[in-house]
Amino acid sequence: MFPQRLDSPLAYDIAKAMIDGFNRHYTLFRAESARAKHRFETADWHGQQRAQRERIEFYDLRVNEAVARLEKEFKAGDQPMEVWHQVKLHFIGLLVDHHQPELAESFFNSVTTKILHRAYFQNDFIFVRPAISTEYIEPRGAPTYRPYYPSHDTLADTIEQMLDDYGLQGSFANKRRDAERVAHAIMGRFHQVKLRANFQLQVLSGLFYRNKGAYVVGKIMNGFVELPFSLPILHDSHGKFYVDAVLFGEDDLQMLFSFARAYFMVDMEVPSACVQFLRSLMPRKPRAEIYNALGLAKQGKTLFYRDFLSHLNYSSDRFRIAPGIKGMVMLVFDLPSFPFVFKVIKDFYPPQKDTTREQIKGKYMLVKQHDRVGRMADTLEYSDVGFPLDRFEPELIEEIRKFAPSQLEISDRDGNGEMELVLKHVYIERRMIPLNIFLQEAFDILANPESPAHAKRANEQLEHAVIEYGNAIKDMVAANIFPGDMLWKNFGVTRGGKVVFYDYDEIEYITDCQFRKVPAARNEEDEMSGEVWYSVGPKDVFPETFSPFLLGNDAVREAFMAHHADLLDAAFWQHHKERIQAGQMLDVFPYEESQRFQHEGHATHF
Repeated sequence: MFPQRLDSPLAYDIAKAMIDGFNRHYTLFRAESARAKHRFETADWHGQQRAQRERIEFYDLRVNEAVARLEKEFKAGDQPMEVWHQVKLHFIGLLVDHHQPELAESFFNSVTTKILHRAYFQNDFIFVRPAISTEYIEPRGAPTYRPYYPSHDTLADTIEQMLDDYGLQGSFANKRRDAERVAHAIMGRFHQVKLRANFQLQVLSGLFYRNKGAYVVGKIMNGFVELPFSLPILHDSHGKFYVDAVLFGEDDLQMLFSFARAYFMVDMEVPSACVQFLRSLMPRKPRAEIYNALGLAKQGKTLFYRDFLSHLNYSSDRFRIAPGIKGMVMLVFDLPSFPFVFKVIKDFYPPQKDTTREQIKGKYMLVKQHDRVGRMADTLEYSDVGFPLDRFEPELIEEIRKFAPSQLEISDRDGNGEMELVLKHVYIERRMIPLNIFLQEAFDILANPESPAHAKRANEQLEHAVIEYGNAIKDMVAANIFPGDMLWKNFGVTRGGKVVFYDYDEIEYITDCQFRKVPAARNEEDEMSGEVWYSVGPKDVFPETFSPFLLGNDAVREAFMAHHADLLDAAFWQHHKERIQAGQMLDVFPYEESQRFQHEGHATHF
């Protein structure tokens, strides 16, 4: 440990340059987020999606700028470790009264680890643990949330005022009607319940923008009850605003902030206060995922890794090869007690997989930057991740040695006598039940049901899974994504029962594909042949050929054909390709059709 000295002007100058770099980053990030309001008001949907993509790159650009400045002005990589220790101490001092200290600490880590050698990644030099509390930071501008205190008779008036307070430039189609509908829905939740003295609505001061929607996010308080809620605001066909629904409860908010959806744009002066408020609505949702949902992905990664290390300290099970059918491109493993899976790109692939490591990484980046419409899992990407070697099953170590030896290192890299298994590159995703396993469980019950009620539940499980599978594909089609490999094993079932896609190595844009019908056989020999008798281009897709791979089970076929037979028709795919090429964007919202109010000229689901 170095002495606690703060007498180096050089150390202070480096720390000040780092905080300047972070402040520049967050100023640009916040300005881009704030511009989402104007894009929503002017219905600039393509601009909104473009901004969401481009904002993801902001962080790495600013980190690289800071590294370049430190090397140029201070020859930072040549400075002794005592100076770097003092840099951190000065940096902590600069964070007093800062409004985004946790983000600044992560920025410091990103810059420092690009300059220093891996052996120095200790809490003396980077923020392994946070140094500054984020509790009770008060914004200088608008408050983090606004409270409203209606009575039973003034609730609709209060909701009108609340909508006005967001200052949207434009007009509502019928604001009074919307306010009364929302008030009626709220009172329906408190039917025959006495309104207590503390009855109030608390809403975050900024609207949450994503794609074609703006969302009021808050909670209703009455006595000891706190009820999360959200109001989606959309444009009708005449360009007027309207409230489309009221979402109530933690489960609805979890869907809104799902890891399978694009990041929100919201203007936040004190992000930690916003996260704290959101956690009061969704206590089961990790803070890491909330930061991710707000577009603060680096902070999400930082918190996830801290949570992961804590979990390792308080668990004793071992990493294992993940259950299910092994992938041809990805090696997947998990820790049974931890609700995530780890994915490593293999070094070589079967002949039918004509791809490369860089192409696969490019597909994952495409998904990261794209609108995931609630149907594609977000991934955390890490480099040089160290795991305790003794926590790995021997079979898993051998699997990595066999299929991904270039990604594996086993060493005591910290010199502390503890051997680590280091992976050079790994993706981490939320664990889901693979859809093929979910279906197999239903098949097994139907083959030997304990009772008619048991069989009925299995049939419902099967039908729900098949319907959700088709809905997932159609939602991706709406967002210009062709999943490529549509086998059941590449989809998973979430805790909320949604089907989500998670195998990205064959995805393509719908607009890059050629959707064709299988040509008629030229003769009887063609019909009887097991070989393809027609030409097939590299981007050709024949939807009618999906059937043999997907619909071998009679019950699955019946459910699929009843709800999604159009997915086997090339005309369906071609129609949506032409729609996307014409610049149309369909609405895919994070709530059910049944939750929507009825409006004339309102947007329709896909």
